[in-house]
Amino acid sequence: MTATSHRLPAEPPSVDWLGQALDCATCDNRGLLAEGKCQPAFSCVFDRYAKRIDRFFRWNPALANNYLEHPYFEVRAVASRSADVFRLVGLMYDPDETVRLHVALRLPQRLLAELRADPDREVRIRVAHRLDASLLGGMVDDPDYFVRQLVAQRLPLPLLPRMARDPDREVRLVVAARLQVPALLVLRDDPEVDVRRSVARRLPAGLLGEMARDPAWEVRWEVAQKASELLARSLLLDEEAEVRDAARDRLATLKPEARHG
Repeated sequence: MTATSHRLPAEPPSVDWLGQALDCATCDNRGLLAEGKCQPAFSCVFDRYAKRIDRFFRWNPALANNYLEHPYFEVRAVASRSADVFRLVGLMYDPDETVRLHVALRLPQRLLAELRADPDREVRIRVAHRLDASLLGGMVDDPDYFVRQLVAQRLPLPLLPRMARDPDREVRLVVAARLQVPALLVLRDDPEVDVRRSVARRLPAGLLGEMARDPAWEVRWEVAQKASELLARSLLLDEEAEVRDAARDRLATLKPEARHG
């Protein structure tokens, strides 16, 4: 193996965000160069390469506030990581979604809630991850299914029934895994088999009677796993062998319980 195979990938040329050459002699931060707090082609706030901008603010976090209005979005985005939190308000509606994405990581809850309707889905995803669960109600109708899926995972249970009729199957699967009885009953007639299977797994045995007549054998099979003796006996006549076998196995486990009862 040659020595060159161990080299790190070459970084791009050092130019500013407009593609112009950089001149340390006329730079506003030239005093930092002498102090070893910046370095050409490695740590520079005026470089186009985001990693060099990041290194600059890692070495000089106290200067972040000075660059929150820089015309280059990468500078604003990276500076927002170290800037004072109260200064981030001005970036909440930045024209670039990368900046807003970084801002959403640090905003306090009352301000983060204002980004629930951000036009960019990635920003809303981050909001759905961070926002206090009590404030997520305003996102149950988000246009993006993945945002709604995150909301369904964290929404307080009293508010979750609002999402039981969500148009997306994946969202309803999350709802079915969390809803409690009696609210869970509304999903017994869900159009998706997997959602109804989830419901059958979670309903108590005494509420499974209706689902024993489900048109999908997979749902009836789930019912058979936990059916009462009477319901299991009825499923011995099911048209599907898998359901009949499951009902037979269920009865075998119930008989010892009946003898000890």
